[in-house]
Amino acid sequence: MSAALPEFEFVKTAACRDARVNNCPEVATNVPGVVALRDGNRPDTIVTMTAAEWVSLTDAVKAGEYDLSA
Repeated sequence: MSAALPEFEFVKTAACRDARVNNCPEVATNVPGVVALRDGNRPDTIVTMTAAEWVSLTDAVKAGEYDLSA
């Protein structure tokens, strides 16, 4: 028997709440110690990480480590 997934409460950024934008990531932080991510167009695929991993990821994004425009 597998453990049930927690009930994540996903939210979009303010820019993605515009009905004309349909390809935004969604983030849930309502489960203590867990950050969950999903693509709004594929809500059944959920990636989870610890809060510390989330901080590392967002720090790297802010620092330009994942700049795809280069």
